Amino acid sequence: QVQLVESGGGLVQPGGSLRLSCAASGNIFSIDAMGWYRQAPGKQRELVAIINTDGMTRYAEPVKGRFTISRDNAKNTVYLQMNSLEPEDTAVYYCKVDRAKIATWLSPGYDYWGQGTQVTVSS
Repeated sequence: QVQLVESGGGLVQPGGSLRLSCAASGNIFSIDAMGWYRQAPGKQRELVAIINTDGMTRYAEPVKGRFTISRDNAKNTVYLQMNSLEPEDTAVYYCKVDRAKIATWLSPGYDYWGQGTQVTVSS
């Protein structure tokens, strides 16, 4: 089993910045992609950004140029630096790890979600 612990959410004024962190634990052998998703009230959960093991990234169009995703493979941690925040960025942000393997490369890989952290952008 893999546990994901998110931190860094909160209330920020428009134009401000926040940095989200998500640490994965649980005798992890490897993790494929790591990503951030968000869900605003009344809307479906959507991809924000994703990064693979080689550091290749992909961003949703609304956050391009403002958000930066990164990962520390040694710490099994993924980050999301969010700059120039807008009220439309208000949502619960979830991290997700894809195909996480426990203990050995022989184990099957599973996807896991974090519990979510609230980001509110408001004056």
